[in-house]
Amino acid sequence: MTKTALVTGGSRGIGRACALELAAAGCNVAITYAGNDAKAQETVAELEKLGVKAKAYKFDVKDKEAAVAAIEEIHKEFETIDILVNNAGITRDNLIIRMSDEEWESVINTNLTGVFNVTKPVCKIMMKQRQGAIVNMSSIVGISGNAGQSNYSAAKAGLIGFTKSLAKELASRNIRVNAVAPGFIQTDMTAGLDAEAVAQHIPLKRLGQPEDIAKTVKFLAIDGTYITAQVLGVDGGLSI
Repeated sequence: MTKTALVTGGSRGIGRACALELAAAGCNVAITYAGNDAKAQETVAELEKLGVKAKAYKFDVKDKEAAVAAIEEIHKEFETIDILVNNAGITRDNLIIRMSDEEWESVINTNLTGVFNVTKPVCKIMMKQRQGAIVNMSSIVGISGNAGQSNYSAAKAGLIGFTKSLAKELASRNIRVNAVAPGFIQTDMTAGLDAEAVAQHIPLKRLGQPEDIAKTVKFLAIDGTYITAQVLGVDGGLSI
């Protein structure tokens, strides 16, 4: 039976690359997005070119009720959810003494609570199926921290604890849970950085591409059938 993958924040950047990689592996793909309708439909068209069923669902992962309703709709449409990639995320960078309550809460609510909002209803489906794979998008800053990103780092570190705890809870149902910790990847989120200057601090001397993360996600979701509770750094050696 064809597997179905659900990728949050799947209309562009790393999420889009993950969706395309999983589609190329033969998965039907549902993507979620919060804003850009045109980008979402463009991604769906690219997925369909790969010969799989694809559909986009618009909702904000911070909205628990919207997330539950969307998961129900996706399950009804695709009949199964075998892979979940929790990729949706935002940044609101600032030094702690300048950080507003809104900057803190919006990042925590999207990047951490949003993962809970999506994962809980998906887990119920996977537990009934007695199989599944979840890949959470953490970050190198969730491991090492980063000045000006206390909100983002806290959320991404929280995802690591969430990943390991969930892996222990769900292993008996043949559900694997892992995380990827990207370094500096060339996306809209890093567009404001001086790529050449940043690359000098990376052992491989370059920023990563969304496809580098997507291949890792596909490996953990499909190929790594005896891997669970792991955090795989994809950072060009930056964490050395």
